[in-house]
Amino acid sequence: MVTIGTIQLPDFPLLLAPMEDVSDPPFRAVCKANGADLMYTEFISSEGLIRDAAKSVQKLDIFEYERPIGIQLFGSDVETMGECARIASRAQPDLIDINYGCPVKNVACRGAGAALLQDIPKMVRMTEAVVKATHLPVTVKTRLGWDEHTKNVGDVAERLQDIGIKALTVHGRTRVQMYKGEADWTLIGRIKENPRIQIPIFGNGDIDSPEKALEYKNRYGVDGVMIGRASIGHPWIFNEIKHFVQTGEHLPEPTIADRVAVCRQHLDFSIRWKGEIVGLFEMRRHYANYFKGLPDFKPYRMQLVTTDSYDGVSAVLDEIQEKYVGELV
Repeated sequence: MVTIGTIQLPDFPLLLAPMEDVSDPPFRAVCKANGADLMYTEFISSEGLIRDAAKSVQKLDIFEYERPIGIQLFGSDVETMGECARIASRAQPDLIDINYGCPVKNVACRGAGAALLQDIPKMVRMTEAVVKATHLPVTVKTRLGWDEHTKNVGDVAERLQDIGIKALTVHGRTRVQMYKGEADWTLIGRIKENPRIQIPIFGNGDIDSPEKALEYKNRYGVDGVMIGRASIGHPWIFNEIKHFVQTGEHLPEPTIADRVAVCRQHLDFSIRWKGEIVGLFEMRRHYANYFKGLPDFKPYRMQLVTTDSYDGVSAVLDEIQEKYVGELV
């Protein structure tokens, strides 16, 4: 068992990464149904939550079947982050996670996310403020460092553990790398080997197959892995990894019927949560991923992203299943 505060997870848990404009409740629902052990909300701006901004407040929505689930926060002001943690705690998640890893310009260049890797004393003060503001376990997600010359995550891990965080997830790239190149898990493994580190250490970056998950588990000794982009359009990856780790064998590839069924479940939840107009519109970013690899799919994709009624989209999904029945993607 892996323990985060009072939260008990199975051995080698699989975490769904918090992804902006992706990890909303409809997407989390299909990932949970397919084996995700711990999930997080999309990251929430502390400034937006303090101002009661509708978009930030909506991201606090969590559901009982999602548990355990964490609310992820980001910000640049220490006091505001503490107050934000108090507000988020009232939504009754299982933990609070702090984002010190987001590399995008409109976050990092405003002093939040990965920017805190350039100011470790401020990162420590901010984390301490969040820990003191909530009764919930506090976890952190970060990167190796700002750039190749400042890979300071080993020091960060010790200092944040000392002020009370209960788990740490490390993405194996620097901020300067963004999402380019291959993730380097070497430092993640060293953190896990550090005898001072007693909290769970989760690795993140480039886990896109059961083989890689098992290889990195054995090579770097991490307590679990966090999966992001590889789950988009393929939520089956969690159960596929679990089965491979336990048996050394692969589950059958999802059929077109499987893909249509999960896509439809995702769509139904999106409409229930957001309403038909917004729910249909925001699902458009997912269709190409669910049906990646199908030959001559472009006409269907165009129909899916231009049809403006649920019945219309549902009819297109039926047609896709009928046309590609028996094919593996």
